[in-house]
Amino acid sequence: MPVAATNSESAMQQVLDNLGSLPNATGAAELDLIFLRGIMESPIVRSLAKAHERLEETKLEAVRDNNLELVQEILRDLAQLAEQSSTAAELARILQEPHFQSLLETHDSVASKTYETPPPSPGLDPTFSNQPVPPDAVRMVGIRKTAGEHLGVTFRVEGGELVIARILHGGMVAQQGLLHVGDIIKEVNGQPVGSDPRALQELLRSASGSVILKILPSYQEPHLPRQMQREAGPREVAGWVWGASCLERDGAQASCIFVKVFVKCHFDYDPGRDSLIPCKEAGLRFSAGDLLQIVNQDDANWWQACHVEGGSAGLIPSQLLEEKRKAFVKRDLELTPTSGTLCGSLSGKKKKRMMYLTTKNAEFDRHELLIYEEVARMPPFRRKTLVLIGAQGVGRRSLKNKLIMWDPDRYGTTVPYTSRRPKDSEREGQGYSFVSRGEMEADIRAGRYLEHGEYEGNLYGTRIDSIRGVVASGKVCVLDVNPQAVKVLRTAEFVPYVVFIEAPDFETLRAMNRAALESGVSTKQLTEADLRRTVEESSRIQRGYGHYFDLSLVNTNLERTFRELQAAMEKLRTEPQWVPVSWVY
Repeated sequence: MPVAATNSESAMQQVLDNLGSLPNATGAAELDLIFLRGIMESPIVRSLAKAHERLEETKLEAVRDNNLELVQEILRDLAQLAEQSSTAAELARILQEPHFQSLLETHDSVASKTYETPPPSPGLDPTFSNQPVPPDAVRMVGIRKTAGEHLGVTFRVEGGELVIARILHGGMVAQQGLLHVGDIIKEVNGQPVGSDPRALQELLRSASGSVILKILPSYQEPHLPRQMQREAGPREVAGWVWGASCLERDGAQASCIFVKVFVKCHFDYDPGRDSLIPCKEAGLRFSAGDLLQIVNQDDANWWQACHVEGGSAGLIPSQLLEEKRKAFVKRDLELTPTSGTLCGSLSGKKKKRMMYLTTKNAEFDRHELLIYEEVARMPPFRRKTLVLIGAQGVGRRSLKNKLIMWDPDRYGTTVPYTSRRPKDSEREGQGYSFVSRGEMEADIRAGRYLEHGEYEGNLYGTRIDSIRGVVASGKVCVLDVNPQAVKVLRTAEFVPYVVFIEAPDFETLRAMNRAALESGVSTKQLTEADLRRTVEESSRIQRGYGHYFDLSLVNTNLERTFRELQAAMEKLRTEPQWVPVSWVY
């Protein structure tokens, strides 16, 4: 039974209105509800719902299939009135018009489903389709372009001929669909192209107006790119960045979904300085932190991508290729003859192998390969934790305390644990939680602490359960922790917003310390060594952990930095966010 579109839309809106009460009724996670809302609000899902309703609508049926007979009866009745009424005579003429009679005849044929099946077309000789393409089966392809405009193709030499190696997604050639991978280029504007790909690229780039290409078609069967996965599910939050496609093959319909992949880059890339890229002009420049959409991964070494803000697609090194370049190591044994040997015996150092240990976390961080990180776009939502990273003395704790004092109902923090004995004026849970050293050491070994350290013979640390407790209370847990702790927090459970509080330059930092002393805000005068240590530590943290940062703020003025932090947290509630794909799936 068909349902009106308005009823469907109101039903979907009713589901959206009731999403707010789902956590209490079902125990659903907040992130799952955000994902569900993104799907329900998706224009694509709404279009699919309307299409489903249209398919389920009852087909219209003809009221009758003998209208010609009915018209003949009407004409017989009109014959008696035609002499007396000019209107009846005019109606009789209209009903006897050949075009009107043909219309009624066609209607009756369709209504009664008396179709005439056309004779089947003679099948092709199967031996004919297996014949090789004759060498003179050429095509002339015309393209209009301006001088300097790139066509969006690359070439390779194959058997002494110039063959189209790849067609860049979104380029001129891809949009026109006149050329295909494997086509052989014979001439450009009547001029033979030879066998030099660079010369052909230069010829095409400098050409303007109408460009006529003489090609030998490849007649290759089109294949699905790697992103087109049969019966795959969407990889992005519906309504933001996903799409679908449907193909037919051998008479049967095959359902396919085009999976759009988005990545965050963790290195700078300049195709002009890359000696391995097939075509420098086809490369895509990007910087660390840029967001790219991967549109083609057919080539194991070179992907096609474009910036999410827009623009044409270009070539970028694949994850595999860039890993090989960054992780290149010498062989276990170098083929270097030692002096004094007759036949050049092999000598060399073996590669160091070590098992991963959490105590060696910093050591492994130095060897971590940062290439691309797959991300997903999410509707606006509140992060569960706010993590402030920075060098010692840069103002992290001051910002944390100001934020909690500004809105204590929205922000909270953990109470650190310690193994020292409480002082007479201290109370449990006010400033510290006190436990025995043995209990604390056991919990540290069990991995229950986010971070810990020892000072004057006493242990101090932050329990992971303390963070969970603040989040469960409905507040954003504000943490100022060591950079290594971000790797533990950066999960779907804590969904942190990581802010790097960057130290200003040396002179600015010295002026800030002097001003703090004069105003009475601080009583500790930092030496030049302390100031330089802060600047160097800040730079070191940025180099080693910059790929984890969602925002960087240079703390030249505490009040200004605090306002910038407030604005960033408010923006999370109103603007879409790019998050690691592991947080969504």
